[in-house]
Amino acid sequence: MDHGLHGDEARALAQGRHENPFAVLGPHRTGDGSAVVRVFRPGAERAAVIDRQGQVLAELEHGEVDGLFSGLVSQAFDDHLFRFWHGDSSWEEEDTYRFGPILGDLDTYLMREGRHYRLYEKLGAHPTEMDGVKGVAFAVWAPDARRVSVVGNFNAWDGRRHVMRKRVDAGVFEIFVPGLGRGEVYKYELIGGHGEVLPLKADPVGFRQELAPSTASVVDGLVEHEWKDDAFRSKWSDWQSADKPVSIYEVHLGSWKRGDHNSFLDYDALARELVAYVKDMGFTHVEFLPVSEHPFYGSWGYQPIGLYAPTARYGDPAGFARLVDAFHQADIGVLLDWVPGHFPTDIHGLGRFDGTALYEHADPRRGFHKDWNTLIYDYGRTEVKNYLVSNGLYWLDRFHIDGLRVDAVASMLYLDYSRSHGEWEPNIYGGRENLEAMAFLKETNEQVGGQFPNATTHAEESTSFPNVSRPTYAGGLGFHFKWNMGWMHDTLHFMQEDPINRKYHMHHMTFGMVYAYSENFVLPLSHDEVVYGKGSILGKMPGDWWQKFANLRAYYGFMWTHPGKKLLFMGGEFGQSAEWNHDQSLDWHLLDHAEHRGVLRLVRDLNTLYRGLPALHENDCDPHGFEWVDTSNVEQSVLAYLRKDREGRPALVVCNFTPNVHHGYRVGVPHGGFWEEVMNTDAEIYGGSNVGNMGGREAEEVHCNGRPFSLSLSLPPLSTIVLAPPRARQEADARVESEGLASSDLAKA
Repeated sequence: MDHGLHGDEARALAQGRHENPFAVLGPHRTGDGSAVVRVFRPGAERAAVIDRQGQVLAELEHGEVDGLFSGLVSQAFDDHLFRFWHGDSSWEEEDTYRFGPILGDLDTYLMREGRHYRLYEKLGAHPTEMDGVKGVAFAVWAPDARRVSVVGNFNAWDGRRHVMRKRVDAGVFEIFVPGLGRGEVYKYELIGGHGEVLPLKADPVGFRQELAPSTASVVDGLVEHEWKDDAFRSKWSDWQSADKPVSIYEVHLGSWKRGDHNSFLDYDALARELVAYVKDMGFTHVEFLPVSEHPFYGSWGYQPIGLYAPTARYGDPAGFARLVDAFHQADIGVLLDWVPGHFPTDIHGLGRFDGTALYEHADPRRGFHKDWNTLIYDYGRTEVKNYLVSNGLYWLDRFHIDGLRVDAVASMLYLDYSRSHGEWEPNIYGGRENLEAMAFLKETNEQVGGQFPNATTHAEESTSFPNVSRPTYAGGLGFHFKWNMGWMHDTLHFMQEDPINRKYHMHHMTFGMVYAYSENFVLPLSHDEVVYGKGSILGKMPGDWWQKFANLRAYYGFMWTHPGKKLLFMGGEFGQSAEWNHDQSLDWHLLDHAEHRGVLRLVRDLNTLYRGLPALHENDCDPHGFEWVDTSNVEQSVLAYLRKDREGRPALVVCNFTPNVHHGYRVGVPHGGFWEEVMNTDAEIYGGSNVGNMGGREAEEVHCNGRPFSLSLSLPPLSTIVLAPPRARQEADARVESEGLASSDLAKA
């Protein structure tokens, strides 16, 4: 009896266009316990079915196309292999088409519903075992493809060899390929709905990719790491909330520091050097620019293709896990810059993945960014939203990330973002808001809150969109924090002014308090402020060399005492003078110079003071924590304000933004007693002129600024000073010691 395939069906297999190979290949049982077995193995001249002991169960007949064999195994069998011959050579292979489905019914149901929040546990490439055989289970979403194959070195990149099973109920293609393991490179070969062969695609849920410029995915599975951060996570809630100190060091891993011959430090080297540095500097958190795999290094990660793959430039995913663990063991939280706002058009990526606008919105008015030449996700498509939400959760789950900073939120929220009239279409209510993107962001934040209650999300949102950091149940987007871009722009504008003109611009330093509590704000001096010809933060400061550093120190003093959490991009902590260059290390040699060492010492001490003194952080996001003392002295460009903790205990901050020294300058305070000078940015140890208050001042019963007591102070040039009652200082010392921070012996003048 002829059990072979003929005609169109045989030719479809030979051409790699058969849309349901599992229906014809592999074993197909007959009623008497025997089975028809078929296999397609291009290059083989003979084939036989054998058992695990090597006994031949049946010789197979060659069909009418090259590599197609079939035959009847008349005896009952539970397991089998194939033996192939070509000339004098023979080899054995498993029967890929004897293995059952990978996705369960619950998986496909949740995918259809858009609620499979552990999507990464099913899609992608997973080393596993099926029916006692080790191999890799592949699954990829491509609903409009006619055929999908997994290809790699293991099958000579021949798309006819491992054609996948289509799960029509979920639009997912799946296959178990026996004999494969970690380290195999692979892509997907797809035939689109019109019969066209598409460019080879990397895995949208690939956990590892080749080192750029190569673009294949690499079998790695979900990261395996023995975490040692239980102690850190047990007190997670103690430092993630809005009343805790949050001081973030923003880092681009590839250019923080380089090795010999300008080589990258790998994740393990960073775990040794970067962790120790951030710990010594007293930052509570580190924030990585995007680490998801990105083909163009110059995008700094903001044009990612491998959303689930830590970039191979610095090592493998297990190395990234070790880096995060090392930070946690040093009691430092890790935030990750996350980019669900757009993706590049590289042909191996998500663009027209199955021959259709699958991940991107089909309408270019909503699916393409002119500014960045990138595609925009279709947030209204259930599966795309599920893909993105699951990705955010993936980093929190598998890599123990403590929070996500979401990039370019404004570009997601507005349909007319960077578009002229006629280049955008209103929403169903006639407005400019992208309702689908809003729903996606809300769902992401709700799932983060529900599954990882102590994790945080941070929005880089540059407009006045309301309630970004308010709960979704109260009508907000659900973020925990929002970057205060207005504060950053206003204060940098002020600081760049010549001090002689600052009296005309004092509103730039005070206006932020008008809206300071409309959101839970982070004050960002980020990478965006030191690229594209903007120069460094130090380079923005006016005056001669000494005044530039004095201005920078005064500005940092103002920032660390202003309501809001803190974020500083790497290099800013020691006054890098050149603009950031992602192709080289920071200019660490500058620390050979006293003025740069002074800025470094100041930032370390500001972190220590901010973390140790509750008045400076407990009410960062609560209006009870701030009180203006004096904003009227614009002629001398002096500001004075109080910060208060939950119990109302104050710290006084006075900023002098001119190079003039003021002795006997009277500032009102709420009560008498001794006020200790706990910070002076003009101290000699920071590179200042050492004008100060000899450790503090006794408050006199002299009415000033509407208060019954006042201090007669010496205000150093271009400086910020902080004074607090001694009890507050003693409690700060105890807190510093308990948290193992840098010495609390802060410099005075």
